[in-house]
Amino acid sequence: METTNYEPSLDKRLQHIRETFIHELSTNLHLYGMNESTGRLYGALLFEENALTLDEMSDHLGMSKTSMSTSIRQLTEANMARKVWQKGVRKDLYTSEDDWYSSFIAIFTKQWRTAIERNRKASVEMEQELRSLLEKAPHLTDQIKIDLIKLQHANGYYDWIDDFVTILESGEIFKTLPKK
Repeated sequence: METTNYEPSLDKRLQHIRETFIHELSTNLHLYGMNESTGRLYGALLFEENALTLDEMSDHLGMSKTSMSTSIRQLTEANMARKVWQKGVRKDLYTSEDDWYSSFIAIFTKQWRTAIERNRKASVEMEQELRSLLEKAPHLTDQIKIDLIKLQHANGYYDWIDDFVTILESGEIFKTLPKK
């Protein structure tokens, strides 16, 4: 039977390695529209063996319970954390969601859909204004027609982004670009 020598210094090394990774992860979550403290919470949940309550998260990270509540809500909306049930525990428990692909899709498709909606609305308004101006300012006809062509090109791009988002949401993307 093999015996293992317990060395506290190795535990500290493991903790340091995890903390380094969590730091890098948290500094890059701005790409997901999240702040660094939310990233630290995700990292803490990722390497925690057991689900945590808001109080435990707050104690673990030295942050307010309100801040933890806001961060955990962002993480659950992004499919990066989920609420779990445990017999005998009355408080909400949370754990990390390990499917980063799902998280990416949830976050970015939501942002892209919002951007597409805003851009399409602006496009409709611009087209209406250009057509109105065309009637009132015939001397600008050539310039307005060029702007309408550019607007049509932009609308084609919004349609393409919309199709791309649909492919992401449906999971079809993984037929072309499989998960690793």
